[in-house]
Amino acid sequence: MTLPSYEWLNSYKVEGECKFFSLTETPEDYTIILDEEGFKELPPSEFLQVVDSTWLVLNVLSNGSSSANIQPIGVTKIAKSVIAPLAEHNVSVLMLSTYQTDFILVREKDMPVVIHTLEGEFDIYKEVNGEPVPANCDDASNGFLKPKQAVNSTVHPIQSPRNRFCILSVSPDSLPAIATILIDVLFYSHSPPKETVPASQDLDSVTFFAFSLIEGYISIVMDAETKKKFPSDLLLTSSSGELWRMVRIGGQPLGFDECGIVAQIAEPLADADISAYYISTFNFDHALVPEEDIDHVTEVLQKRQESQR
Repeated sequence: MTLPSYEWLNSYKVEGECKFFSLTETPEDYTIILDEEGFKELPPSEFLQVVDSTWLVLNVLSNGSSSANIQPIGVTKIAKSVIAPLAEHNVSVLMLSTYQTDFILVREKDMPVVIHTLEGEFDIYKEVNGEPVPANCDDASNGFLKPKQAVNSTVHPIQSPRNRFCILSVSPDSLPAIATILIDVLFYSHSPPKETVPASQDLDSVTFFAFSLIEGYISIVMDAETKKKFPSDLLLTSSSGELWRMVRIGGQPLGFDECGIVAQIAEPLADADISAYYISTFNFDHALVPEEDIDHVTEVLQKRQESQR
């Protein structure tokens, strides 16, 4: 597990000063997650709402692997070993899945309890000048007395929009060729109406587009209709070309202090051996699952919710 320090990836690499950048469009807003160097470049704006916390990024790696060559293990594969224990110890997490791997973001102030909770199962390293150094919490003063709690104390409703999504990557050489289309899709194209639908009901469609450039690797999530705007020969996807459906979590904005939101989705999917691609945003969380599994997923999650009420 590596711990690069960010404020708040085999695919293709782009060099640049900002090493961690993610932009996600939802019906409500745009969510930006970026490192301190990138944050310093943002101009002041009355329209920019910034979370008053510094976050660290956890990247779960198998032995001998690096973030550049790891195969995606998926949120469901790390749910019980990482996400659930952190929720039990009152640690709030954000999830960001990419085409290359999955990242768990935790508040910097929670790092001592993160290390204390996970060091029995993982070798934990922090990144210092680009090199991994064993992490410890000898200088911690705040982490270890947080009591365990029942995970998922609040049951959040889910929505399942009907549009289908693609998870893609792009070669850095191809990025200039699609830059105009990216800008148009994100900021100028007409978006579907921002519907207000009672939580737990299906939506015909939902506006969702995610672009990340992390350590030089590009990852894109877009719906199948939007994909048609891009030259197909420039987009990299898996050989099977699978399509994904979304489960959208939260009837009201979730905030950043509650624990167990990711676990509420990831744990039952892990128990059902269903892979998931998870993206947290400023107000809601989003899990993408293989299209053929969506009925099973909604059934599993609804049963879990009913059992918790």
